[in-house]
Amino acid sequence: MLPQEIIRHKRDGHALATDEIDFIVAGLSDGSLSEGQAAAFAMAVFFRGMSADECVALTRAMAASGDVLDWSSQDLNGPVLDKHSTGGVGDKVSLKLAAMVAAAGGFVPMISGRGLGHTGGTLDKLESIPGYSTAPGIKAFQRVVAEVGCAIIGQTQELAPADRRLYAIRDVTATVESIPLITASILSKKLAAGLGGLVMDVKCGNGAFADHPEMARALAESIVRVAGDAGLPSAALITDMNQVLGHSAGNAVEVAETVDYLTGASRDPRLHELVLALGAAMLTLGRIEPTVECARARLQAILDSGAAAERFARMVAALGGPVDFLEHSNRYLPRAPVIEPALATVSGVIVAMDAREIGLLVIELGGGRRLASDGIDHRVGLTDIVQIGARVNAGDVLAQVHAGSDDAAAAAVDRIRTLIHVSPTGPEPRPLIIDQIVGHQGAD
Repeated sequence: MLPQEIIRHKRDGHALATDEIDFIVAGLSDGSLSEGQAAAFAMAVFFRGMSADECVALTRAMAASGDVLDWSSQDLNGPVLDKHSTGGVGDKVSLKLAAMVAAAGGFVPMISGRGLGHTGGTLDKLESIPGYSTAPGIKAFQRVVAEVGCAIIGQTQELAPADRRLYAIRDVTATVESIPLITASILSKKLAAGLGGLVMDVKCGNGAFADHPEMARALAESIVRVAGDAGLPSAALITDMNQVLGHSAGNAVEVAETVDYLTGASRDPRLHELVLALGAAMLTLGRIEPTVECARARLQAILDSGAAAERFARMVAALGGPVDFLEHSNRYLPRAPVIEPALATVSGVIVAMDAREIGLLVIELGGGRRLASDGIDHRVGLTDIVQIGARVNAGDVLAQVHAGSDDAAAAAVDRIRTLIHVSPTGPEPRPLIIDQIVGHQGAD
């Protein structure tokens, strides 16, 4: 086969056969597919789409491009579960939820990604922690999951290597917002991780890839359908992403907010509600708790007792981070040299914010990548971000800008004032959980 002919086939709107998809995935894995060909394939799929059968074939091929974990030898006494988000601004839910579900009796082998487009990446956030290894090797990964109950790492060379390469290419070729590519990318990693259940958080709004409800539903249904065809029990929550989730956006600043959440120092109510909703879906999917109400109560008790914070601390230490990180996170997390407030110029109520542009602003500050090869400044970002519905007076803080220089801070302050909108009257209420889609639930 010739890769250019397969690309031409998809470019012209034809469905690809399984052997054609297998050929492309093999080329991604062994390097025989050039960067240009990989980008052209992604662009062809972006414009022409894929059928359900094509998407299942792409997912399975990328999952099988490396090792597929088998947890049977670990003698785990609970279900292997995971949660994944399609990406949002300020979305640090995974950092909390892995530890909470582990403390409830689940085992969470979380294969996460880096920043993609305007959204932050869980791995980039964790790499704010000195010594934390996001690529510990498969044996170490399985050992930490078995001993601690959770581990959050990135794709290694062994797990879904074809997706690893395509993921980086999509980020810099404007081919992120493709339902088949998003579906296959997410599920290939999850299948390779050997999961017994997956809960998806499909974001919807101006800060999400799916900016309209129709696209969010199509993506949620695609993921649940493909997961089911691949034998993975799943559920998807469609959730609002028309504002920053929590009060921070960046890398180290989101880890700091996570520490405050787990220790009880502060918990943003909207973020807390989403954590409980997703966690309850995980516990019921894994048969740890019989009802959503029981699961929510269990998760709240785990937070209040400090058990979740203890699991997070153990995970950080087991993956190379400081053993006293939770107690001294301010000492370990990098701090930006310049912190400047963006102040409201008028009084009123916060009625809207351009979450996507806020995500891009964090990238412009250095907290994300323009090119796949770019480094990241983990120090920069935004904190104390006001929430929609909050009342402010002129001179109140809309957000604190953490920047690497005075000039960068000044530019970001001016930009923030245009991205957070104040009006004399309040906004229309918007639900956090828009909808839920349940797939195959597995055997009773």
